Amino acid sequence: MQQTIGVFDSGVGGLSVLHHIRHTLPHHRLIYVADSGHVPYGDKTPAYITERSHTLTRFLIEQGAHAIVIACNTATAAAVASLRDHFTLPIIGMEPAVKPAVAATHRGVVGVLATIGTLESARFAALLGKYAGAVEIVTQGCPGLVEQVERGELHTPKTRELVARYALPLLARGADTLILGCTHYPFLKPLIREVVGENITLIDTGEAVARHLKLRIQSELPPHFSPATLTPDAQFFTSGDVVRGREIMSLLWGNEVEVRALPLPFA
Repeated sequence: MQQTIGVFDSGVGGLSVLHHIRHTLPHHRLIYVADSGHVPYGDKTPAYITERSHTLTRFLIEQGAHAIVIACNTATAAAVASLRDHFTLPIIGMEPAVKPAVAATHRGVVGVLATIGTLESARFAALLGKYAGAVEIVTQGCPGLVEQVERGELHTPKTRELVARYALPLLARGADTLILGCTHYPFLKPLIREVVGENITLIDTGEAVARHLKLRIQSELPPHFSPATLTPDAQFFTSGDVVRGREIMSLLWGNEVEVRALPLPFA
């Protein structure tokens, strides 16, 4: 059998994680759902995010998913425990990379760029308690950045202004390492690098999540056919506008993709 990996995010940002999954598991079938009709999650209640996460997980399971990746820090913080209580398949979440950032800093100050929902979550507080130690963690909520990526505005003056507004105060407080605590933000890496300079370490968790996913499915799922016999496949869905979704996802995926509407009652 060809294993199927289901991936969802509040919007298109989780494609940054999907790129790592495709590289790590090149012969697996991938299904991606952008919940762009409900983006951003950062200003939604935990109950709302949990309800959407359950809905999207049910859809992906109906499509044949053998494992689920929550390619969203905010949704992970709000819903991963509930999803694992309700579903038996492997469910992989995201979380800000506090541990590797603490290891990377030389000055002992780490900055975190994330959504308000992530920064206010108990899960994030627990990460700080577990890994921060003597390192100072300075945080910055980033309203508007997710929406800029959703519009495909990766290098516009407005996006640059937002990046500077959020990142430069963290550097002023001594941060030499910045955690990109939202899966949308890796698509802004070139712009962030221009704003903060070459000496600041930028950390996201997409590659680590893909490696963890590979280990989980190798240990918990039945083996699939020899890779030589498999044709990789990726399907894309959105709860938002399909035409706009196709335009943005093709841009971020790097190839022209077909995007289908998430069917009712999942939308």
